[in-house]
Amino acid sequence: MVRVKKGSVAKNHRRRVLKFAKGFKGTHSRLFRVANGQVMKAFVYSYVGRKQRKRDFKKLWICRVNAAVRLEGLNYSKYRNLLKSASVTMNLKMLAQLSILDPAAFSATINLAKSK
Repeated sequence: MVRVKKGSVAKNHRRRVLKFAKGFKGTHSRLFRVANGQVMKAFVYSYVGRKQRKRDFKKLWICRVNAAVRLEGLNYSKYRNLLKSASVTMNLKMLAQLSILDPAAFSATINLAKSK
């Protein structure tokens, strides 16, 4: 029986891995064995990074809203509680944008929350 070496399948697999490793430095982008390890590591980092990015943005938005609310004599947690009791449903990202781009509208939301 003829020996089969999976030539085209293996070549396509290696080619695909090396294509993913295109921007890596030195051996990490040229040799399959090293590139394969680096590509797998990069995929893990990108998976974890997608979760971390959400965390980082939420931290940033909380800091921005907290800083803007403290100018009015409140803190972040009390402000969110007042908004909830006033049944104002505005997400954190929009509150952070308001605090930076339109401080007058943001202070109006604070006054609305305080009045209820």
